[in-house]
Amino acid sequence: MSTTVADLELPPAVFKTCPWQPRALVETGLRQWLRCCAPAIWDDQVIGMPSRAVDEAWHGFILCTVRYAAFCSAAYGRFLHHHPEGGAPPGVPAATDPVGEQLRRTVVAWSMVARTDEECVLWDLDTRLGVDEPWGIDAGRVEVIQREIAECRRA
Repeated sequence: MSTTVADLELPPAVFKTCPWQPRALVETGLRQWLRCCAPAIWDDQVIGMPSRAVDEAWHGFILCTVRYAAFCSAAYGRFLHHHPEGGAPPGVPAATDPVGEQLRRTVVAWSMVARTDEECVLWDLDTRLGVDEPWGIDAGRVEVIQREIAECRRA
């Protein structure tokens, strides 16, 4: 899966409505988020999107329908649907959970896919890019979740 994400060619159309710079940082965030989606989709979970800039890039990727469908098949074995707030059909597990819970699952998913000592840019990416009305996860909240994960692994 991670090689599928690493090898993914993102055409300029992906960034058509994503004006934030540096683009390489947004692309890193998108790739990290797509990696986080793998354990979530395998467990029939919905994770939260911690970055407005990455969300815009993901929307641009979704609009490249043939590329997006082929990527989803290769990376996840099935299509990764987008469930914007209030847009999920009935019966989608965890899609109606509070945003805070969905973002907690994103941090958990990151702990499952991150390489040793790899920095996650997702948590404060919008602030780093100067996005108006930035999304994100407070560093203290990320730290608490990561401690909980470490405790579970030790138990």
